[in-house]
Amino acid sequence: MTDESSIAQIFRPPDWTMALEVGAVLLIAALLIAGSQRALPWLGNRLHGRRRLFVLALVPVLRLLIIVAAFIMIVPMVISPSVQNMVALLGTVGLAIGFALKDLVSSLIAGVVAVGEMPYRNGDWIKVDGIYGEVRHVGMRTVQVVTPSDDVVSIPHSRLWNTPIFNSNDGAPRLQCIADFYLNPEHDAAAVQQALSDVALSSAFLHFGQPIAVVVREKPWGTWYRLKAYPVDARQQFRFVTDLTVRGKATLLGLGVSFATAPTTEIDAG
Repeated sequence: MTDESSIAQIFRPPDWTMALEVGAVLLIAALLIAGSQRALPWLGNRLHGRRRLFVLALVPVLRLLIIVAAFIMIVPMVISPSVQNMVALLGTVGLAIGFALKDLVSSLIAGVVAVGEMPYRNGDWIKVDGIYGEVRHVGMRTVQVVTPSDDVVSIPHSRLWNTPIFNSNDGAPRLQCIADFYLNPEHDAAAVQQALSDVALSSAFLHFGQPIAVVVREKPWGTWYRLKAYPVDARQQFRFVTDLTVRGKATLLGLGVSFATAPTTEIDAG
């Protein structure tokens, strides 16, 4: 009975004024969040390069700031703002949440960490648990990824704690693309290397400010060529790789080079 009375004394007596003030803060916060989540992606998708990624990355940061500001404004409205009351309330709420909503709280905390450390942000291309795609939305509990097949996958932020996250561009407007070629070993390697470099240089998608590399590995089944280059925009990566592959194969056939079949384990390891 004593504990219940002390907890009840933490809160202010409810009245219409309190209800209207809290409701107004929640409404304004909801409108600001909804407006920012529509306006910033609209603006970001009309920009290019780093400016686009910067604007898109502001979406979760601004949402978190609005939520924190609303929480700070509401707390003094509903409780008596003393240190003792705050410690008692936060301790009670934290204990209840910790037991009842452990997984949800873990994802929410990881979401705050994701906003601060930015292991991924809107516009990044990431791979988590074999799922690869562009980050469309960084929410409080999950990150939404759009895969190349246009599927939207929601991944809990709690995967941050124990799963490697591969970020292909890490906030940069471009990422490295790779086109693989598997050839029988009987050929002029220098001529093939030069021909593949020329294929990349003549691509309409190539960004000329980044290096082009042709990596050659000799394997028991043949020779493995990896043509590495950067497209103008990360969203062009699949068309870029397709262009390199199609024109690369045609060029190699023109040189009289025959293709080999690589073991599946070699492809996975690459």
